[in-house]
Amino acid sequence: MVQAAPTGQSPQGARRVLSAVDHSADKARLKAELQSKINGMQSSRPSSRRLPTVPVLAGVLPGGGLQAGSAYSVTNSTTLAMALLAGPSGAGAWCSVIGMPTFSVEAAAGFGIALDRLVLVPHPGDQWLTVTAAMVDVVSIVLTCAPKHVAPSDASRLMARLRQRGAALVTMGPWPHSDATLSVTGSDWQGLGAGTGHLRSRRMRITARAATGRARTADLWLPGLQRGPWSTSTAAPAQAEPGQQEFSYRSARAS
Repeated sequence: MVQAAPTGQSPQGARRVLSAVDHSADKARLKAELQSKINGMQSSRPSSRRLPTVPVLAGVLPGGGLQAGSAYSVTNSTTLAMALLAGPSGAGAWCSVIGMPTFSVEAAAGFGIALDRLVLVPHPGDQWLTVTAAMVDVVSIVLTCAPKHVAPSDASRLMARLRQRGAALVTMGPWPHSDATLSVTGSDWQGLGAGTGHLRSRRMRITARAATGRARTADLWLPGLQRGPWSTSTAAPAQAEPGQQEFSYRSARAS
């Protein structure tokens, strides 16, 4: 309600005062709305929480390990993808594998991936995005073979969901929002002599290239004994085999 102007002040002056008050109120509301949006943006930023990671991989990944809310690409090795899942799974996390019908659960078990906490969706079909987003809501890490063509808007929405839920995504092949791309750049076996002996271990040269372009390389050994579970620390175990890294595997079926 507009009150009468004080003595000596014209009605026009009173209207100017009220207009200024309304303008201040509008500015306050605008400020509150902007602050709310900023808070929402901040809550959707990548979480700083680090997921348990196999130590040798933690040493080459940005941030010292798998980060909640982040995505990673693996270019040429299911074995390497399984090694990424081994850390979280060994620490009790749920994992999901989507769109990979040839994924070997026997090989996964050899890495120490808990099959009772592993959700497999071999054939998501044209519902890949819906299925993947649903899995992000309930598991800590998702391994998937993404479709060749994913709309940029769909990829962005999925990344926002990862950040909100604190999950990590590992894709076989390129992904537009990867924090790092991992690949096997060399591999050899040990154990065979001059026509005698048997295979005892495999060495894989792993290269991780961050989104910034920086690349790190390390050797991942797959000997005959399983170790773990892995913690969120990047420190190596106190007693590692001479010349070998801290990860091990019981079988050589994954490729």
